[in-house]
Amino acid sequence: MLDYKAPIADMQYLLHEVFNVTVKFKTMPMFEHIEEDLVNTVLDETAKICEKTIAPLNRSSDEEGVRIEGEAPNTQVITAKGLKEAFTTWAEGGWVGLGGAPEYDGQGMPKTVVTLVEEMLSSSGCGFSLYSVLTAGAALAIHAHASEALKREYLPKMYSGEWAGAMALTESHSGTDLGLIRTKAEENGDGSYAITGSKMFITGGDQDLTENIIHLVLAKLPDAPAGAKGISLFLVPKVNVSPQGDLLERNAMHCSALEEKMGIHASSTCLMHYDGAKGYLVGEINKGLEGMFTMMNYERLSVGIQGLGIAQLSYQGACEYAKERLQSRAPNTEKQGTADPIIMHGDVRRMLMTQRAMIEGGRAFAVYTGLLLDEMEGLTDTKPNEAIRKEQLMQLLTPVAKAFLTDMGFDMSVMGQQVYGGHGYIREWGMEQLVRDARITQIYEGTNGIQAMDLIGRKLLANKGIYLSVYLREINAYIESITQSMQLMPFTESLKAAVNTLEQVTRFIFMQSEDKPYLPGTAAVDYLHLVGHVSFAYMWTKMAEVSLHQQNHPFHDAKVKTGLFYIQHLLVKISAHAAAITAGADTTMSLSPEQF
Repeated sequence: MLDYKAPIADMQYLLHEVFNVTVKFKTMPMFEHIEEDLVNTVLDETAKICEKTIAPLNRSSDEEGVRIEGEAPNTQVITAKGLKEAFTTWAEGGWVGLGGAPEYDGQGMPKTVVTLVEEMLSSSGCGFSLYSVLTAGAALAIHAHASEALKREYLPKMYSGEWAGAMALTESHSGTDLGLIRTKAEENGDGSYAITGSKMFITGGDQDLTENIIHLVLAKLPDAPAGAKGISLFLVPKVNVSPQGDLLERNAMHCSALEEKMGIHASSTCLMHYDGAKGYLVGEINKGLEGMFTMMNYERLSVGIQGLGIAQLSYQGACEYAKERLQSRAPNTEKQGTADPIIMHGDVRRMLMTQRAMIEGGRAFAVYTGLLLDEMEGLTDTKPNEAIRKEQLMQLLTPVAKAFLTDMGFDMSVMGQQVYGGHGYIREWGMEQLVRDARITQIYEGTNGIQAMDLIGRKLLANKGIYLSVYLREINAYIESITQSMQLMPFTESLKAAVNTLEQVTRFIFMQSEDKPYLPGTAAVDYLHLVGHVSFAYMWTKMAEVSLHQQNHPFHDAKVKTGLFYIQHLLVKISAHAAAITAGADTTMSLSPEQF
């Protein structure tokens, strides 16, 4: 079984040396009380509970999965042994509401810190982590869009982890195109609504970890406009709640089936039926997508972090195995014993270095995006123009954070499995579970193809490249500020060339897309990966700047060497992405449907 150890040293390095977050928090009134010691304590305490309480359940909960008991409409989903106690421990520590609004009993910690807490939680149990992360996301949507009465009634219990949250969007005929949903909402005459319909793929739609589950459900009123413009958002509790906050009778909703999934077996993925269930409007009528996208944008970053967390555990397992597994003689080693550890072989080193460079680059990028979210919110009153710039960057990078981190997470999990050879394919070593768990991260919360289309369509072409210009100005200004350093030249020159490639490819897309309408769709994934690699190069240059002056320390020396590996062996992949894009869409679209 894999033995998870939280990468606390790397997390503290990013927060305090690379991004100086507590200094930046001083410019934000809502976070000015956040001190370095507090941040370190949060990370240390999270590590303890993840390593000692949650991680030991990762394999057993995968093997046991979830089950459904009882007859409709009184079904109950039962989770794997030990998860309820683990979730209670997690909730009692205040971790569910770590980033929640203090006025409703949340902890008020910055997203920059929550990002790393979520990574540790995902490493220790991706399926388990969803119950907490989805609750936080649902609470965020309620906080941003619901009435004051609903906030006061539901948020404290959700932040405490006594009640969980779930997101009910998808229907069997309606995935990405939410305008096709059929779930109905009808007024009850008392300020509530009767919700009727079915939703599928509802993560945590039912479970036995909490005494109530708060569903955010998309539905349409009888006179709603057609398509996405007619969608409203409703809060629908599993158990009805009195005005005093007491639990009443069970609402008219139930789970009729559980999906048999490839991975994340600890998570309940439910087919939910709402049979006139009592719900409450969140936000304005026919503007439900605004509230849902508040939650989904939060979850998309969280899903990216899931990919990162799974990859981290895979890397840890691969490193330990490579140090212990003896196989063949390696070149240029002293002949002691009959074989060398496989970590001495060049191809194994290639895999481990690739994992390390992508994971550490990904962690830096996750912290960077988390800081953008904090600055969007924290600078609104004091530096509104700067807050707008941060929001533009976040708009641009949200699909990149989701898709690039999860593509990386899956690829690095497969690579970790490969280090084990045949043992990686065997269940007892734990690596095959990570591959199965990582796979869903590329699919849910909007497939990675949809994320790429969002990037190239809405975040690039639709706004004439404004968001990208903001990002590239920041990177170019940073390069200009450090060009005097000869030691940094391998990083700065490579980053400069990568930015230039991105700019050239972007110009090509703008020039060609009007006459070649298929081009954005065929180029989208390559373009997202190009932006992702430029972003990682930006992060590695920042880390090299900090670490080059401290290379006498093994940690910083390893940082510089790993960064150079990324620059020399992985960043070069952007040339292939650029070539694929500039080759155009003609051959991709050349076959008729009948020829497939």
